[in-house]
Amino acid sequence: MLKLSKIKVALIGIGNCASSFVQGLSYYSKCKKHEDCKGLKNFCLGGFYPSDIEIVAAFDIDKRKVGKSLEKAIFAVPNNTPRLSNVPQTNVRVERGPVLDGMGESLKKVIQVDDRPESNAVKILKESKSDIVVNLLPSGAIKATQWYAEQALKAGCAFVNVTPVLIAGDKKWSRRFSELGLPLVGDDLIDQFGATTLHKTLLNLLTKNGVRITETYQLDVGGGTESLDTMERTKETKRTIKTKAIEASLPYKAEVVAGSTDYVEFLKNKRDSYFWLRGTYFCNTPLQIDLKLSAVDGPNAGSVLFDVIRATKIAMTKKVTGTVLPISAYAFKNPPEQVPLEKAEEMFLKFIG
Repeated sequence: MLKLSKIKVALIGIGNCASSFVQGLSYYSKCKKHEDCKGLKNFCLGGFYPSDIEIVAAFDIDKRKVGKSLEKAIFAVPNNTPRLSNVPQTNVRVERGPVLDGMGESLKKVIQVDDRPESNAVKILKESKSDIVVNLLPSGAIKATQWYAEQALKAGCAFVNVTPVLIAGDKKWSRRFSELGLPLVGDDLIDQFGATTLHKTLLNLLTKNGVRITETYQLDVGGGTESLDTMERTKETKRTIKTKAIEASLPYKAEVVAGSTDYVEFLKNKRDSYFWLRGTYFCNTPLQIDLKLSAVDGPNAGSVLFDVIRATKIAMTKKVTGTVLPISAYAFKNPPEQVPLEKAEEMFLKFIG
């Protein structure tokens, strides 16, 4: 059997999502068969297993993380996602990245900026032989996200934009990655089983069964630094993205509202989502549903990131360049083109196959 090369990944922002992802790599790399991988959608994807993903570089700005080895930095304050797995010692040291707009006014009370000089990101990416740069910065970090996308281009790396900043959906960025023969995917990663996924699935199920939805909303309340930053800088942006994502799951027009509504510190890395919908079914009979979902944010990104990173490596081997729609539509809330759930899944599997 042909032995596939490791997928070498650089992480930008060592927050709760990075912590869960690194812990997940340790947890699932021990799995020998699919039955042992509970909680993971795809154990093997295109010939790649979780153990084929290797973190080779990491960047942050907080002095409690910069200079530390990755397995220690992921548990440093202000990270508050649960401990999911023991992480063995790594040879990866967290490097000092630029601040730019990576820290809004609210986060200044939470983050302690390291006073060391910025690291040479391009040099580190090249020396570590990074294949893919994964951007896990706060939602409001527009300039910082663009800066790291630029460094990925200079270093010859693919770029995965987890944030809602428009990168994969921007034709200029897509063209630049295409010109250098590099894949680009994004924007705004969808959760494995978060509010948007549940909402879209529920609407899809009801519509398939002949229910006509007239009005629906999804309201999210969360703790953690991402929720804090969202309330200050990207509340309206994320509301627009989530609303469009929900609307795309309906084959007709309906009144839709979806977005984050508040930050509650004691929730820590948890998020509570409230759903309400109204519609009609047989003989115009009224129907109404109220639901609540409670989940932990960090781990919710893990399974999807596993798929995205492996699929991006497959795009590299296939020499697919620029924005990769099958990956973006499958795993992100704001892809360049909104695609219904089933079609997105079909596109993704065909691309992998």
